[in-house]
Amino acid sequence: MAFHLEPLRALLENWACDDRLEAVFLQGTESCNNGGFSITPPNSVSQREAMQILQPASAPTSPLASPNLTSTTSTTFSLNVAGCSSEMTTSNSNGSCSNTTSNSSSCLLLQHGQGTVDPNWQATKPSVRERNAAMFNNELMADVRFMVGNPGHTQCIPAHKYVLATGSSVFYAMFYGGLADDKEEIEVPDVEPPAFLTLLKYLYCDEIQLEADTVLSTLYVAKKYIVPHLARACVNYLETSLTAKNACLLLSQSRLFEEPDLMQRCWEVIDAQAEMALRSEGFVDIDMATLESVLSRETLNCKEMHLFEAALNWAGAECLRKEIDATADNKRAVLGTALFLVRLPTMSLEDFANSAAQLGVLTPQETIDIFLHFTAHSKPMLSFPTRARAGLKPQVCHRFQSCAYRSNQWRYRGRCDSIQFSVDKRIFVVGFGLYGSSNGAADYTVKIELKRLGRVLAEHNTKFFSDGSSNTFHVYFEHPIQVEPESYYTASAILDGVELSYFGQEGMSEAAVGAVTFQFQCSSESTNGTGVQGGQIPELIFYGPSQPLEDH
Repeated sequence: MAFHLEPLRALLENWACDDRLEAVFLQGTESCNNGGFSITPPNSVSQREAMQILQPASAPTSPLASPNLTSTTSTTFSLNVAGCSSEMTTSNSNGSCSNTTSNSSSCLLLQHGQGTVDPNWQATKPSVRERNAAMFNNELMADVRFMVGNPGHTQCIPAHKYVLATGSSVFYAMFYGGLADDKEEIEVPDVEPPAFLTLLKYLYCDEIQLEADTVLSTLYVAKKYIVPHLARACVNYLETSLTAKNACLLLSQSRLFEEPDLMQRCWEVIDAQAEMALRSEGFVDIDMATLESVLSRETLNCKEMHLFEAALNWAGAECLRKEIDATADNKRAVLGTALFLVRLPTMSLEDFANSAAQLGVLTPQETIDIFLHFTAHSKPMLSFPTRARAGLKPQVCHRFQSCAYRSNQWRYRGRCDSIQFSVDKRIFVVGFGLYGSSNGAADYTVKIELKRLGRVLAEHNTKFFSDGSSNTFHVYFEHPIQVEPESYYTASAILDGVELSYFGQEGMSEAAVGAVTFQFQCSSESTNGTGVQGGQIPELIFYGPSQPLEDH
């Protein structure tokens, strides 16, 4: 007598939490029927008694807990269907999985890992999300295992094909497509285990937990398995953590991952803070294509000597990667044609003579020809570009509509003029425009400062000459300072010189420059009367996008 599945269907339908789980159950029963097998119990056993689901009653602290993959344990879980006994033993030792099955005839298998679960744990999880979360990295009912990581450093991660297939078209093709493979263990050597677990955490729980150390590898695994929302979250995380220290390395990765938005943000940082970006530790780890794109960049805002030094630093690291001595000849060899992207003839004569010409990378003839280019009327043909880079064009935000002076104002006496501002897009503050003397020509010394939340980001002591006109006079920081959107910064200046000066009036609380909108508010640090409506610091000088960014 054939064993019919209708009573089993009715029993399990009571456990189903919604239509999706019911669909999975129906699909499973169809696959059993389509498989052409029947389960026949002994005549003396009823249909209800034929199936014993042995689920131990003791419960761990949380069903979310994963088996301890580094300990050596062995757990046996049995399922008897119609007198057919099947036993699954899962052993975990040093991150490896092994499965052994006895009586491998047509039987249903129920698997779980180390520890036990409450037989009624489903009743404590009111939502599908919570029930799925209980299955994350859990051997219970797992039907596939991933050996993740480099050989010798792998981690066994259990999973459930249905959950993975509903979140990734790659997993769907892998498990249910026309070329699906029924392997229970899949090797993933090109992915780091923490990144793979982050992917599964999102697929099971709709949670994205990104860390600075693993976000790039998580972006890789999100791209590999075509999970676009997780990939977008990784890109957003990288954009918000983008600085000159990691911009070149992120540029290299964004080119690899084909993320144009992230590439654009990286270029904004590299262009504006080129010197810091070129000296960052990550620069020597970029690929050759990215190196060539940096060396050929027209808008880099730095001296050519810094580019030449950065190229040689990269070449030294490349020699180490190739396990050859980092000699001058070997550096030139690994650079290849990239060397001729450096615009050596645009250096100052002093920089070239005292540094570049003496490093041994150039041939004697190249050195002579470049010297002749600097000094001779008839210049030789060179293999290096002779036109200087355009660099970035500074932009200026004017916050006053007019200026004025009165016979007894504006006085300084060592007091601080400050204003707070915020922007809606990332910019790089280069310096300030300041008013000078209203009583004839005069020299000033000034300390300028930029703060965020009370922390000094940059300060500089400098001088400027005022010709007695109402023009503004520009003073600059040593390096551009990155300013993030939607946060207030404090710009301050303390002047020392002729006390009477011009001052701004008809101030604006909001001003747009190109693609950037500035908002201003008074600062509690201002002790000399400067505020939104009037005072000192009439201009903010910055690098930033000149056109509105397109929505992608």
